[in-house]
Amino acid sequence: MVTISIDGIRTVVPEGTTVLEAARDLGIAIPSLCHNPGLSPYGACRVCIVEVKKGERSTIEASCTLPASDGLVVITNSERVRKNRKVLIELLVSSCPTSKTLQDLAANYGVNRIRFAIKDKNCILCGLCVRYCKEQMQSGGIGFVGRGTSRKVATAFGVTPQECRNCGGCEWICPVCERACTAANLTNGLCGGCQNLMHVETCELCVHCSESVNARGHRVY
Repeated sequence: MVTISIDGIRTVVPEGTTVLEAARDLGIAIPSLCHNPGLSPYGACRVCIVEVKKGERSTIEASCTLPASDGLVVITNSERVRKNRKVLIELLVSSCPTSKTLQDLAANYGVNRIRFAIKDKNCILCGLCVRYCKEQMQSGGIGFVGRGTSRKVATAFGVTPQECRNCGGCEWICPVCERACTAANLTNGLCGGCQNLMHVETCELCVHCSESVNARGHRVY
């Protein structure tokens, strides 16, 4: 057993527990896209970053691959963490702007603009589908192909292999397959509906008698 401190809370966890697992056991929410309890840790999306205190210095590390160790001091929502996490969300949205999961994450963290070129790749290379296919289905029918900016998830030579069981698990576990409610009408890569960034329509003598929020924005009747 090891003792660590997360956001000022001391807790004892079994050796081998990751900081992400320890934090969630305490009810501390840390966002993550590439993590799944039934799969090996990968550390690809990086949105689960936390600040690790080391004396007078600190480092930013991915909590899903960081093992808990005695005396470890972790801060999950510092200003430094929030600033870095927002940049990571911007990068992810720019790669996959039609994803509901990413648009919701951007709204939750107050990301109001994307400063990177929008290139809808429909994939954030989180590796969940690849690990699910190999570790849970014992198939390995899909994998990463190419390097650098050409890297993608595909089958060998673009042909469906015999190992594929057509289970649909790769689509089920994908964090970006679900399309945003306004995927066809984004502004600079963002939906903004959940943040009420769209024009608010009101009557001239509005007393806020009724409010509703839907896919087309915030309308007051």
